[in-house]
Amino acid sequence: MVTEKWAVAALRVFLVVLFGVLVVFQTLSLPGGIAYHAQQNPHDAPLRWPLTAIAVFLVLCVQVVLVATWKLLTLVKKDRIFTTASLKWVDAIVWAIGAAWLVLGGMLLFVGFNADDPGMPMLLFLVTVSVTVLGLVMLVMRALLRQATALRSDLEAVI
Repeated sequence: MVTEKWAVAALRVFLVVLFGVLVVFQTLSLPGGIAYHAQQNPHDAPLRWPLTAIAVFLVLCVQVVLVATWKLLTLVKKDRIFTTASLKWVDAIVWAIGAAWLVLGGMLLFVGFNADDPGMPMLLFLVTVSVTVLGLVMLVMRALLRQATALRSDLEAVI
């Protein structure tokens, strides 16, 4: 139990740090970097705002996952993880991953059909496959959580 408390506390600290870094990336680094790239490469200038919107949206998806993870940690701390309240936060994670997957899939198709070099399509393919695996793992974990929640409520009804 002590290890669980330390793990939850450490994870919360790193979630806050990661969220803060993502806010900086979302508001300063990514828009600034994309603007600089558009200035240096005028033929890519029309992609500045679509790429900025996509980058900000993908970071937002990660932020949703972080907030939902924080809420799940709160339920773990209160020993309420195996309740229906936890399912909505797991669903939020699944939806955020799904939204990111759709955007990455669209980017993969666009870049794949327009690229001269296979490097960027391969990188996008790797990221898309990784997000696909993460999403499928979360779907399995959601099913396991539903089963555990049902078993716990059955057990509480018996007791």
